Amino acid sequence: VEIITATHSGMTTDQFNTIVADWLATTKDKRFKRVYTELVYQPMLELLAYLRAHDFKTFIVSGAGQDFIRVFADKTYCVPPEQVVGSTSVSQFQVWDASPVLMKLPKIDRLDDGPGKPVAIDKFIGRRPIFAFGNSDGDKEMLEWTAAGVGLRFMGLVHHTDANREWAYDRKSDVGRLDTALDEANARGWTVVDMKGDWNVIFPPG
Repeated sequence: VEIITATHSGMTTDQFNTIVADWLATTKDKRFKRVYTELVYQPMLELLAYLRAHDFKTFIVSGAGQDFIRVFADKTYCVPPEQVVGSTSVSQFQVWDASPVLMKLPKIDRLDDGPGKPVAIDKFIGRRPIFAFGNSDGDKEMLEWTAAGVGLRFMGLVHHTDANREWAYDRKSDVGRLDTALDEANARGWTVVDMKGDWNVIFPPG
């Protein structure tokens, strides 16, 4: 929360978008030596394309900053900004030199994590998902809400198990913990994807 308020405020939305785009274009991950928009999951890209080819409308629902993801989601995932739901800070309409702007304030508006995810989906999308994938305990309530719908539903989790090609973490991780959601997925027969065993490729070709 403190990081979001410190880095996502004190500027207009246009200024923020420019800063994010410049950072994404120039900053490389220290381990993989690639820009972060290249460190997306190839199987995720293929699944999104498959779903859209079969008349699904795809959304990104994330606990990360909504405005940050919207900068690159369209080009990277083919998901337009209006189909991205995430955590947000408060914005305020102001007029600078006779020009209207939206100013980002140092105040959290909404955290899109845990029980906040299905609430945000209902509020901003207006439909219960019939297909939902997650990778942490922060996705558990979203998957539960998806499963509670009428008719066929798909609930899935990606289990990060590949320390060599990506990262390995689950129950004892301080970031992206996968513990109670993994237990529930196993108990209820949801799909659990083992990254090390199930994915031939993790990142797109460089």
